[in-house]
Amino acid sequence: MGSLGEGNHTAVTEFILLGLTNDPTLQTVLFVIILCIYLVTICGNLSTIILVRLSPQLHHPMYFFLSHLAFVDMGYSSSVTPSMLVNFLVERNTISYPGCATQLGSAVFFGTVECFLLAAMAYDRFVAICNPLLYSTKMSTQVCVQLLLVSYIGGIFNASSFTASFLFLLFCGPNRVNHFFCDLAPLLELSCSDITVPAVVPSFTAGSIIAVTVVVIATSYIYILITVLKMPSTEGRHKAFSTCTSHLTAVTLYYGTITFIYVMPKSSYSTDQNKVVSVFYMVVVPMLNPLIYSLRNKEVKGALKKQLGRIIFP
Repeated sequence: MGSLGEGNHTAVTEFILLGLTNDPTLQTVLFVIILCIYLVTICGNLSTIILVRLSPQLHHPMYFFLSHLAFVDMGYSSSVTPSMLVNFLVERNTISYPGCATQLGSAVFFGTVECFLLAAMAYDRFVAICNPLLYSTKMSTQVCVQLLLVSYIGGIFNASSFTASFLFLLFCGPNRVNHFFCDLAPLLELSCSDITVPAVVPSFTAGSIIAVTVVVIATSYIYILITVLKMPSTEGRHKAFSTCTSHLTAVTLYYGTITFIYVMPKSSYSTDQNKVVSVFYMVVVPMLNPLIYSLRNKEVKGALKKQLGRIIFP
């Protein structure tokens, strides 16, 4: 604790993360499960990046975005999972004030970039199905890079709003964060200063980003649906839909859970439910994405078989 220089208040220099549970048996079980999930996440997403880089048949905009989605998923999971695993092993898991700011910023950054990437991938499917003759022009390398830059800049902007809001907060104690990572909501509850602006600003930026990306995704798929339904052949409709199923599954899993956290009234669910949902979209979903895109995508499965064939029969 460091002196604030005002009255008898003291400034918090570290926080205690309470984690998911205090039950020793449950902690052991969860440690093994989440460690396995984390290892699969790193291996799966790293394999996706390598596969896209090595396979010429995957050198298309959709897989360009997919490789960055895999990178973001690794970063997203890594921003919170190691801290959660430590929580299961130690009696008191502490994190410094700068460490808390870094963890909050990195989690928001990667989560935001994921929103933008999913929107860019939806736009890519829209162009591929609704404007196939203009695909090479509308999804040129320059356009893909621009969409990628918007994604990362959006991530930096949103992470900055959350981190700045955290830095403006004053903490006089207690310092026990009822979560497995430094999320802004439980930190606001611990603050002894006015939280009006620090609560409103990040909510506005996050809400705006979610709304914009959801509109892009929804609009893209409305046009895709209209175009597909106009196709004369059943085979053509099936082929068009099959190129979208992996992305739609990923979008549904991710946006379904973050909507629960950021849109539903806070009074309608408990802190424990918040923790469970957070584990799902920050730890489980990053593991599922490479499985979804590999198991439900013929091009990815074909590229994987070819690369494995080269390794086994060089």
